[in-house]
This record gives sequence, structure tokens and C-alpha cells, in this order.
Amino acid sequence: MRLQTSREAQMRRTLLATGCCLALAGCQSWGLPRPSSIASTASTSLSASPVAVQSPTQQQPQPASTIQLAQHNEPVPGPQPQPEPLPQPALKPVALGRLTLADLEQMAIAANPSVARAAALVEAARGNWIQQGLPPNPCVGYEGQQIGSAGRAEQDGVFIEQEIIRGGKLGLNRQVAAQEWARREQELAAQQQRVITDVRVAYYQVLIAERQQKLTGELLEIAKAAAKVAEDLLRGKEVGRPDVVQAQLEVGNAEILAQNALNRYIAAWRTLATIIGNPNMAPQQLEGDIDDDRPELTWDQSRQRLLTSSPEIAAAMAEIERSRWALQRAIVEKTPNVTVAGLVNWRDNGIGGDSDGGITVGVPLPLWNRNQGGIVQAQGQVAAAERALDQLELSLENRLAPVFERYANARNQVNKYRSQLLPAAQQALDLARRLYQAGETPYLNLLTAQRSFSQTNLNYLESLRELRAAEAEIEGLLLTGSLESR
Repeated sequence: MRLQTSREAQMRRTLLATGCCLALAGCQSWGLPRPSSIASTASTSLSASPVAVQSPTQQQPQPASTIQLAQHNEPVPGPQPQPEPLPQPALKPVALGRLTLADLEQMAIAANPSVARAAALVEAARGNWIQQGLPPNPCVGYEGQQIGSAGRAEQDGVFIEQEIIRGGKLGLNRQVAAQEWARREQELAAQQQRVITDVRVAYYQVLIAERQQKLTGELLEIAKAAAKVAEDLLRGKEVGRPDVVQAQLEVGNAEILAQNALNRYIAAWRTLATIIGNPNMAPQQLEGDIDDDRPELTWDQSRQRLLTSSPEIAAAMAEIERSRWALQRAIVEKTPNVTVAGLVNWRDNGIGGDSDGGITVGVPLPLWNRNQGGIVQAQGQVAAAERALDQLELSLENRLAPVFERYANARNQVNKYRSQLLPAAQQALDLARRLYQAGETPYLNLLTAQRSFSQTNLNYLESLRELRAAEAEIEGLLLTGSLESR
């Protein structure tokens, strides 16, 4: 009886020791830090403050709050509710009235597949953050020894085994994943801005094409009126037949311009409909004024806004933080994990069929592999990420230069056309028409005035189209090409 009591006490001590080891495992590894603030995806325009880039020798990662982005509610570590399925893009019913630019932007954000794809990658990064902080599961099993000893020495028992993650590896895993999550959200914001910019460029293309249609229609009417005047003058024997033939040729040329303008409008509308995710939407009138005056953009303001507000910059800074946390993770990789196992034999025939137990604790010895190569690799990735930010800043300035040149040239041309050339062309045409109808000037002078009026107005619309496109690109932080593969 005493022997049995002693063995039961020994077994209880074994189980107690195993439980203490597992409790220590929970204390060391399961208390995971919360991720750093992640950028909000609700806004299409992000503002990231500049971050002082550290040298590769400064190994301590900076707090994620260094990237000052819009905040949202941080997910709590532990069991997470299943995420709701991403909403399927729904095509907004086309209103019977005129569509505004805001309507088109809203439709594009809701239906453009590139935005849904970027949002899905954000959700995938969130799932990775959840997964990276989870500790390994315990292992439970059966153990039998001395089987086949005809009942003289068999041992039948159950064991439980747990790996204890040391060195804060799980917390660092989540820090790395949190920065990857932040980078994905910045990429989503960048993709949303690409869609907005593309919509604005296409919107102005449609408005310009509408104006070109109207203009070429007016030019066609002018050419037809001039041809009728030429025929009347021919009947009065005031002009020769060549004037009538030349007038009819101008009518044909005007008809070609009118048809080209119609084709351009159809193509511009198809482009806009594709960007908003509804390529089958029929053309309709748009609300907007392409001639409105806007404040002039300056190089310094545009450059500063680009370098401080671009989601591309914010994504690059998140990558720097990710690489710094990855370096810390590589450093603690050499800290060995501990594996603890407890065994309870409910029958040990070698001691008379009573119960007994055992404990095993295993620790790998980091004699040769201390993750030296992994640390060097992580250090190189930190340096590469920091240089990538420098490269991106120079790249953005390099991309801004030709766009700003287009903007400056187009703005100068538009101002010149509005203040001088368009009024002069209209005045010259009106004067030539009156003189020709009175028989005081040859048809060649009227033809020259018509062509000058036509070319001046068409050139003005081209300059205005270039101005609006350049403005949209600069205001959109040079983010365009939403439907290109990424």
C-alpha cells in the first residue's frame, strides 16, 4: 500500500512538472505584441511623413509609428473571426441625367478589378499576420515499450509534447508580417489613386472629344455655307468654276474631320467605360467644364507633395521597417527552442503493472549553425530597402520632370490661345466671309481664314487636352495605368 501511494505521488509530481514547463512556454511565447498601426484603406489619398532613413549598422528596428499614416482599429491577437467575403464589384445603374466626375470615380472604385485584386492581397496579408503569431500545437500520442515480452515487461502509456518558442520569435514574426500588411495597404491606396487618375484623364478626353465633335460640326457648316456662296457668285459670274470646286473640296475635308471627331469620341468613351469597369455602358452626356480656370501648379509644391504624400513612398518605408524587423528575427534565430514532453504509463508490467511516468526536456545546441548566413542576408536586405527608398525618391522626381514640362507648355499654349489666337482667328474669319460675300476678296483669302480658324481651334483643344491630362497626373501623384498587369 505504501509502495502504491509512493508511485502515485511520483506520477503526480511528473505531471505537475510537465504542466509547469508548458505554463512557462505559454508565458514566454504566447504573449504576442500587437502590430504597428496600419494605413487606412478607406482613403484614396495618403499622407506619409518623411522618415529619417538609418544606416545598415543601426540594427534596432524603429517603431512602426515612425511611418505616420492614417490609423484604423488594430486586430487583437488570438482567435480571429472569419473575415467576411470581399464584396463583388457591382455595376452602378447608369443615371438618366448627366454623369459627374465624382459619379465616375465612385463607379470605378467599386467595379475596377485591379482595386478588388489589391484589396484581396491586403486581406491575405492580414491572414498572414494572424498566422505568424500562432505557437506550435502540442503533440499527444500513445507509447508502448517492451511489446512482445509475454506480459512480463510491457509498458503502455500516453505522452504530451510541446515545443517552447524562445527569444520572442513569434512576436518578431508578427512584426515582420505587420509591416508586410502595411505595405499591402499602401499598394491598395496606390492602386485606388491609379484608378482615380485614369478616370480623370479619360473623363477629360471624353469632354474634349465632345467639344471637337461640336467644333468640326460648326466647321462643316461654315464650309457648306462658303460653298453655297461660291455657287451663288458663280451664277452671278462673279467667280470662276475653280472657286466652286475648291469650296466643295473644303466641304469634303470638313466631313472627314467631323467623322474623325466622332470616332475619337467613341474611342474616348470606350476607354472611360473600360476603366470604370462597365465596358458595355452606352455613351451619355457628362457634367463638367473643361475651360474652368484653376490655380497654377508650381514645381516646388508639386515635388514636395509627391515626396511626402505618395503611397509608393509609404510602401517603401514599410518595406524598410519590415526588413529591420526581419533582421531582428534573424538575430534571435540562434536562440534554441525547448521541447518538453511528459509520459504517463498507466501500466508498467516491469514493476508489477502499476503506473509510472517520465519527463524529457530537449534543447538543440547551436554549435555550428547560429544562423550566421541568415543574419548577413537580413543585413543586406535592410541596406537594399533603404537604398530602394532613395532610388524611388529620385525616380519620382525624374518622372515628374517631363510631366511638369507638358503641363507648363500646355498651360502657356492654352493661355495664349484664349487671350490672343482664338479671338484673332474668329475676327479674321468673320472679316473674310463678309468681304467674299461682297465680292471684294478672292476665295483664296476666305479659304485661308477658314483653315486658320479650324486649325487654331483644333490646336486649342489639343493643348487643353494635354493640360488636363498633365494636371490629373500631377495631382494623382504620377499614379496611372490601373489596368496594367502588376
